[in-house]
Amino acid sequence: MAKKRAKIRLFVEGSLGDGQGIVVTKDQANYLFNVMRLKTGDNVLLFNGRDGEWQAEVVEAGKRAGKLACRVQTAPLQLPPDVWLLFAPIKKARTAFIVEKATELGAARIMPVLTDFTNMDRIQIDRLRAYAMEATEQCGGTYIPEVYEFQKLTDVLNEWPEDRRIMFCDETRKALPVAQALAKETGGKWAIVIGPEGGFSPDEIERFRGMTGVTSVTLGPRILRADTAAVAALTAWQSALGDWE
Repeated sequence: MAKKRAKIRLFVEGSLGDGQGIVVTKDQANYLFNVMRLKTGDNVLLFNGRDGEWQAEVVEAGKRAGKLACRVQTAPLQLPPDVWLLFAPIKKARTAFIVEKATELGAARIMPVLTDFTNMDRIQIDRLRAYAMEATEQCGGTYIPEVYEFQKLTDVLNEWPEDRRIMFCDETRKALPVAQALAKETGGKWAIVIGPEGGFSPDEIERFRGMTGVTSVTLGPRILRADTAAVAALTAWQSALGDWE
């Protein structure tokens, strides 16, 4: 009788493939064998962001070490739409929320940017990458979005690729609602830009309005918090141009 699909899902660094052995870290061993109480012969789902998802069998189980062996691929690598999210970091918990939800909603790249009114000048980028990994682990995804280093918005725009369009969330209301603004657009390479708690500066707004390939949108009649705006914008873009078919 075939074994039931495993319920525990784990990110690993190593390559995954038929029969591939995976040596778990000390922390992973503690989680699998002490916390979740798996034993030899039990199954766990593995992904690494490159090789899809694999069901693996526990072949060695110890309190501080263990080994798994890939048995069958349960899902191929599923790439998200080619959409980036640019946002200004806010308070720690709310920045974590943005990264987690952007991962769940299918952003391919997450880019924290320093704007004129950003209240934070440093962030723990490794922690944000861990949030993205954990969110992928929980939501069943097989691709972990790239989380880029914290950069000045001006520097990012100075090197902006000409073939990537921008959905600029303009809180000044001089824009169409997302559904109308994107009605005649097509998919492809896009980025969504969300402002900080104080909004974009006049210079930044003019910069975006002067760029080619920018579609300005409004997210409704109410001013949204930055973390709410990120979720709303990604949801609206996915509904119009993404992979929510």
